[in-house]
Amino acid sequence: MIKPRQLVPDFSVDLLDGTTWTLSDQSPENFTMVVVYRGYHCPLCNVYLNKLNKIADELKAKGVTVLVTSSDTPERAKKAQQDWGLDKLALSSGLRIEDARALGLYVSQGIGVTSVGVEEPELFAEPGLFMIKPDQTLYFADIQTMPFLRPDLSSLLANLDFILAKGYPARGEA
Repeated sequence: MIKPRQLVPDFSVDLLDGTTWTLSDQSPENFTMVVVYRGYHCPLCNVYLNKLNKIADELKAKGVTVLVTSSDTPERAKKAQQDWGLDKLALSSGLRIEDARALGLYVSQGIGVTSVGVEEPELFAEPGLFMIKPDQTLYFADIQTMPFLRPDLSSLLANLDFILAKGYPARGEA
């Protein structure tokens, strides 16, 4: 488990625009937010990522760079981007299972076709949200074993003002 104020393991993923995104190459004003979703097969991910898409401009204005990733193939990630209308998010594919585990994410085996009629991949990472400081240390993490609960994005957005104004330190490192 990565503790707050510890270095987040470096990893790379392929963005849908054909470029490669690497954590250590990021230089956000305040935070890099990495949101890991289960994949195209997950209807709850669709709902959650649409909420994130709606606040993407506000996050950017607060100095937060956002990456959305999964262990999906590029084809499935493109379908998610198009079918779910994710026009404001940097979406990627190909999060390696080894990298997901290094981040502390839970990994599940596919169990068939979901309620929306899409086959689950053989292996995939369960959801996680990471706020990473410019020095690549962990500020905040929310890691789930199931798709049903996610951090409230409106609260996170509202609390960013307090965090930044007060220089509130990362907590949970003891």
